[in-house]
Amino acid sequence: MTPVEIKDRLVQVVGEPVEWQAGPADAAFVVAPEKWYAAALALRDLPELDFAFLRTLCGVDRPAANCIEVVAHLFSYKHKHAFVLKTRVGRQAPRLATVSSVWPAANWHERETYDLFGVSFDGHPDLRRLLLPEDWVGHPLCKDYQEPPSYQGIPMMRPARPAMETKG
Repeated sequence: MTPVEIKDRLVQVVGEPVEWQAGPADAAFVVAPEKWYAAALALRDLPELDFAFLRTLCGVDRPAANCIEVVAHLFSYKHKHAFVLKTRVGRQAPRLATVSSVWPAANWHERETYDLFGVSFDGHPDLRRLLLPEDWVGHPLCKDYQEPPSYQGIPMMRPARPAMETKG
């Protein structure tokens, strides 16, 4: 199927997208957050779509739009087509339904997105930090993140090393 055919089939199930992004790379269907889970199920379960493989799920901080974009890159090995599902959640206390029951690999991707962007995934079986310690304050990939000068008494910045002289 072409990206437009995939979009048209998805519209039949979840309705019109918030935005449709077609371009030279994978096409993207942007849904409202409340349609995120239904769209994920449709993309996986409709036989003509069969997006059984979640390539990745990540976040993108968009401060100018006051949102965090959650992006899922999908692939169908059966049909050899790719697609991108996106949604946008507010930057203040971002929440979204988990898709870890749709694609088990989303478990780790959602934990990483929670850890680095602060998006809470409702219904996630084990939503806790993945890369940073549990007592870490903030989410480092948010563009307004302020790195603390130290963590538990350990400086965050190493002193600059002196430049090495070259012999010429």
